[in-house]
Amino acid sequence: MSTTSIYPRLVVDNAAAAIDFYTAALGGTELVRFAEPSGMIVHAEVQFGDDVLSLTEHDGHMNLSPRALGGTALLLTLTVDDADAVGAQMVANGAHVVIPIDDRHYGRREGRFRDPSGHVWIISQHIESLTAAEIAERLR
Repeated sequence: MSTTSIYPRLVVDNAAAAIDFYTAALGGTELVRFAEPSGMIVHAEVQFGDDVLSLTEHDGHMNLSPRALGGTALLLTLTVDDADAVGAQMVANGAHVVIPIDDRHYGRREGRFRDPSGHVWIISQHIESLTAAEIAERLR
């Protein structure tokens, strides 16, 4: 029997600050943190519900942070009970609004926020169950 899973790892410039943001603004729980003698964090884990996100610091070995890239190629979606409250908490902790929270045609209340490390988060709340046909019709 084999098990397949995905384990996302974010590259950041300052892992300690990112961990502080993810715990304060998003309610994550720090599970583990490993640092080299220099203090550079090479591995950390933050839990959100049942999911774990790992972090490592930009080290110049093709592990590039959003700042090093000049943007991000990744969108992280966090499903929450109250998107407005989480969005406000993110802004209070230093995130910037990319797309304001609003009701979307596909049955979600969502917005996008750039965290202080440069990663973009979609904060999403379920508000309506729709079929694929209903969503397609709304797109027209």
